[in-house]
This record gives sequence, structure tokens and C-alpha cells, in this order.
Amino acid sequence: MLNFEYQNPVRIVFGKGTIAELDKLVPADVSVLMLYGGGSIKKNGVYNQVVTALGKRRVLEFSGIEPNPLYETCMKAVGMIKQEKIGFLLAVGGGSVLDATKFIAAAALFGGIDPWDILAKGAEVKAAVPLGAVLTLPATGSEMNINSVISRASSGEKLHFSSPCVYPQFSILDPETTFSLPERQTVNGIVDAYVHVFEQYMTYDMSSPLQDRQAEAIIRTLIEEGPKVIKNPMDYDARSNVMWAATNALNGLIGCGVPQDWATHMIGHELTAFYGIDHAQSLAVVLPRLLTHCKKEKQAKLLQYGQRIFGLKDADAAIKATEDFFNSLGMKTHLSDYKIDAVDAANKISSRLKARGTMLGEKAELSPDGVSQILLGCE
Repeated sequence: MLNFEYQNPVRIVFGKGTIAELDKLVPADVSVLMLYGGGSIKKNGVYNQVVTALGKRRVLEFSGIEPNPLYETCMKAVGMIKQEKIGFLLAVGGGSVLDATKFIAAAALFGGIDPWDILAKGAEVKAAVPLGAVLTLPATGSEMNINSVISRASSGEKLHFSSPCVYPQFSILDPETTFSLPERQTVNGIVDAYVHVFEQYMTYDMSSPLQDRQAEAIIRTLIEEGPKVIKNPMDYDARSNVMWAATNALNGLIGCGVPQDWATHMIGHELTAFYGIDHAQSLAVVLPRLLTHCKKEKQAKLLQYGQRIFGLKDADAAIKATEDFFNSLGMKTHLSDYKIDAVDAANKISSRLKARGTMLGEKAELSPDGVSQILLGCE
């Protein structure tokens, strides 16, 4: 019997021209802080659309949020919120901007001494500044979930937190905002979404055929539509399908009542923290080797996945087909491709996990030594 609770109050506004809906969605009687990254939204027209839609509201801006958002940068925004008495946050960008905005929203109203405790010690988030989002890069599903991942430059850590307090009140998804994305970011988004599905699907059977089929539908959509957006970035239908698949990959629905893994992400976070490679790049490196290492435990699901997705009847062939798909998008899948020494990575990451007493996987049976073996296989 499955026991679970699914909550998701986010209002999704999907389709071309929907940025104009901000005028109805953002409160008119509070000061608004618009947060974004390196300024690409000013080149592709999104910035002007947002500013026009916000009209005469008092709007301040905070830019410079990194692809792996830094705690140090977030805390500058927190200071601005307190000084300017900001009442609403509007994230305009991809998952990094949304993740940063969620942490900023929580940190601004944190009752403890050090907001880093939210990430490092699991300190409870009791309140957050209200926020909304305009998504420009489909990947993380942050537009429809309660998750956030933040890095800290001073300690070289990359940690996450979740809280219902940081659900976006709304998220605007206009596929046209993704037309100008660099190919690297488009590929990253497809791979990130793919692995999000795997973390919730590639475990063991729980007699949950609907969740399995939903997960497989997202995977099939990414396999079919992903190459289309690489070939033709202006394909609105393909962009729409990839965007919606990425949102559904991590909005909580396919994970209801089923075991979840997340080992690939935890190892990937450490690779990014130590070596600075893109999040999706780290996932593409780790996943095939983790599946091989955990093949016995995941055998039944690997066979199901291989048969239903690729028409294969062998677990190793299914793993290879997954890596081949990543490669077909132009995503490299070995540490050496990113000039990272596998021995160095294995030693650093396994040592950090040992120091934390961390065990990974859906059954918490993957030890730091096992992680070391996986990373050595990623050379």
C-alpha cells in the first residue's frame, strides 16, 4: 500500500506572451525585488517584457546570481531586502536564479543567528518573503517545487534545503524565452531533467505502475523532443514539450509514494563544489557508473527501463543506451573530458562523505568507499 501526501500550490501560467500576466500576479502595493543572473534577459527581450508588465510598481533589481548560486551573493540580496523593506521577490531566469531566490526569501526572515544553518544543519524555515518566477531555462523544476541548492565559496560546499514556505506563488513558463539559450544550457537542462526522473524511478519496485509510466513518459518526451531543440532552437512545440517535461520531472508528482535515490545528485554536487563543472555535466558523468555499480540492486528497474524505453532486454545495454543519448546531445560523460583526475576526485569526495557520516542511495547502503569506486570508474 502506498502512503504519501502531495502538496503543490504553485500557479503555473504557460504559453507564449504570458509574461504580461505579471501585472495581475504581482502585488501592486509592495516593493518588488527582481532577481536575475548575468544579464542575458536584457539581450533576449525578457527584461523589457517584465519591466513593462510590472508597470508603476516600485521595483528594485539584484543581478549577478551565479550558475551555481553562492551563499555570499545571496546574503547581499538579503541585506538589500531588509534595507529597502522588500515585500515580494520575482526570480527571472533559470533554476539557479530560482534556487537563490528561494534561499534569499527564507534567509531574509530567518529567526536564527546564521542563515547557513538552513542548509548545513537543517534549521527549520518558518517563514519566507513571498516570491514568484519567470522561467527562462527549463531544467531544475524549481519553478514548481520547494527545493533549493546553494554553494558556499568560503567552505567549498554545495548543500540543499526544502521548505513549503518557499513555494513560488506563481511561475510563468513562456517557451519563447528559451529560443536564445546557448546550446550548452539547453543540453544541460535536458540532462538535468532526465536524471531527476531517474532519481525517483530507478530504484526498486513498489507496485506503483502509474508513477512508473509517468516517469517513463517524461523520459520518452526528453529523448524525442530534446534533439529537436538542438537541431532547431526556434521550434516552439519542441521547446514547449521540453519545458513542461522538465517541470514535471521534479514537481513531486512522480515521486509520490515511491523510494528515491538522489545519490547521483549528491556525488554530482561534490564534483561541482570541488571542480566547478556544470551541475548537469556532473550528473552525466556519475549516472552511468553509478548504475553499473548498483546494477544488482536496480536490476529489475533497469530491465523494465531498457525494455520500455529502448526495446532492450539487457541491463548493461540499457545503461549504455542512456550514456549514448547524453553523448548524442553533445554531453561528455567522463571526468577526463573535464580535465578532472578520477583518483583525486575519489579521494576528496569519499573523504568528505566519511567526515559527514553520509550513506547514499534509496536504502542508504552506498558507502563513501562505494562512491570512491564509482568515481574511479568515471575516469
